[in-house]
Amino acid sequence: MLSVPDILAVFSPLLMAAVVGLGNRHVGDKAAQVLTCAGMVVALLASVFLFYDVAVLGHVRTMVLAPWVITEGMQVNWALRFDTLTVVMLLVVNGVSTMVHFYSCGYMSHDKSIPRFMAYLSLFTFFMLMLVTADNLLQLFFGWEGVGLASYLLINFWYHKESANDASMKAFLVNRVGDFGFLLGIFACFQLFGSIQFADIFAGAAQLADARFDFLGMELPALTTTCLLLFIGAMGKSAQLGLHTWLPDAMEGPTPVSALIHAATMVTAGVFMVARLSPMFEFAPFALQVVTIVGALTAIVAATIGMTQFDIKRVIAYSTMSQLGYMFFALGVSAYSAGIFHLMTHAFFKALLFLGAGSVIHALDGQQDMRYMGGIWRKIPATYVMMWVGSLALAGVGIPGLFGMAGFYSKDIILEAAFAHHTWFGTMAFWLGIVCAYLTALYSWRLLIMTFHGTPRMDHHTLEHAHESPWSMLGPLLPLAAGALLAGYVGYEFFVGHWRAEFWGEAIKVIDGQDAIENAHHVPTWVKWLPLVAALSGIATAYLFYERKPEWPAKVAKGAGVVYTLFFNKYYFDQIYAAVFVRPAQFLGRFFWHTGDGKLIDAFGPDGVAGAVVRVAKKIGPLQTGYVYHYAFVMVLGVALLLTWFSVRG
Repeated sequence: MLSVPDILAVFSPLLMAAVVGLGNRHVGDKAAQVLTCAGMVVALLASVFLFYDVAVLGHVRTMVLAPWVITEGMQVNWALRFDTLTVVMLLVVNGVSTMVHFYSCGYMSHDKSIPRFMAYLSLFTFFMLMLVTADNLLQLFFGWEGVGLASYLLINFWYHKESANDASMKAFLVNRVGDFGFLLGIFACFQLFGSIQFADIFAGAAQLADARFDFLGMELPALTTTCLLLFIGAMGKSAQLGLHTWLPDAMEGPTPVSALIHAATMVTAGVFMVARLSPMFEFAPFALQVVTIVGALTAIVAATIGMTQFDIKRVIAYSTMSQLGYMFFALGVSAYSAGIFHLMTHAFFKALLFLGAGSVIHALDGQQDMRYMGGIWRKIPATYVMMWVGSLALAGVGIPGLFGMAGFYSKDIILEAAFAHHTWFGTMAFWLGIVCAYLTALYSWRLLIMTFHGTPRMDHHTLEHAHESPWSMLGPLLPLAAGALLAGYVGYEFFVGHWRAEFWGEAIKVIDGQDAIENAHHVPTWVKWLPLVAALSGIATAYLFYERKPEWPAKVAKGAGVVYTLFFNKYYFDQIYAAVFVRPAQFLGRFFWHTGDGKLIDAFGPDGVAGAVVRVAKKIGPLQTGYVYHYAFVMVLGVALLLTWFSVRG
């Protein structure tokens, strides 16, 4: 039977989204902020209770709300699944979303559409909650598509900007590509297991590990093919290499949107989905190999691009893409709990960095280009401290065996698990991850130094009016900063340490003898220290290049030539996709519009018929003279023609 916390944790945001969204102008700005924030606080408190009840006390349960789809051969219930994986995600989603809601009260205080914005935030949160509490693939897909819809509305919130329109359409369409693969994966699951219920899929995965089916005349490994199709969906939602181009453009939305979408919610949906389906992926080793390779390549490509960008939000966005790569290659080496651990810690420090960047933008009257910042740390000291905390956590600074920032614990266990996997792709992921650790620290301190240190590079008016953000914006940063400081230390033993088996229970499945986390705890000492050395080296490099020798970056960029150009232009993915997909699609669209629709269908269809009627009417119009003898003549002529016809016909 459903308890009150079960309902409140999931449906409070939906209720407030409906009240504020449907009421809109009648509710008012202040009431909209109070109602949506109150709804999130209730959901967060209920999530805390559920975490204690499920993860600590072990009261795992699935609550059926109502029958949903009943057809011959399939019955799907609308149900809420509460296990450790679910309640961890509930805490992360509701925790970050609550902070973003409160932050938005200050950041969006002068916007003309506050109720609409707050309603969109709460609606987005509800769809994410539906996704993580799903008990079957159909309900998961409902939440999956819901966050896609809500992200479109949020990215395009300032719809009067053409760039926001383009970015929202790009995000929507690129995600549809991944979602098509996800749908095929769901169909394949039903074909293979005869069900889309998680319990049925997990129970039958081991028996169907060697099953095969025919597809377009080819005999394919059924489980591997199904997992790869599902992973295509994860690639789109979590911005993995190839389907990643939407993510940096999504920065066109307001900064709270960037924090909500790119920190703890939508972009982590793919990571959650693969972890949820771990009992199936474990029996598809080739699919896990693909997950590892794609994740590792995503991490390194995003890190190299982020190193060359100048928009403060885009740098953080590429950092998100890179960290998602870490999470995926953790999943690929069967270190599922390490991937979710990094998802959790990343949510704190990435939301902190995005909201801190919003505070910088607020202080500089909308400026986002780091080339026009600098020398402002004394004017916004609280924001400066928050950005330091977030950057230290992102870089993973800490001392093995003593204490570290949140990212130190979660990123290091991923690297250790990849090394301990003892496969060529695990080793590749480990070394690419080490390079990424260096680059992550480098671009993080590049951002800090260019933004806060050195000679001010903005105009005098902007510098004079630079000011600290109000407490409505700074206040939500404090819990996020606490998470960036302590989440790794507090959660380590539960997520990936000695108590992980009791903590996770049956929520995550690993085949016996392939426990990557256990092997990770026995790697050589140099493996444990190498990520820290890489991070400190990256910080030192950034300090040297951007603080001590600020003329060096331009010289290195010029010397690097085509390599720097490749990184700066984001490996030309956008240009290639525009040439291969966008422009041909536009050409075909215009061709079918002008030639097919205009010159063929309309010309011979409605426009042609209407034109013919007009032309005939113009021809016979002069016959209406108004003289009776003219009409009598026509009648006689008609009679003569009829007689002639009957005579000819015999």
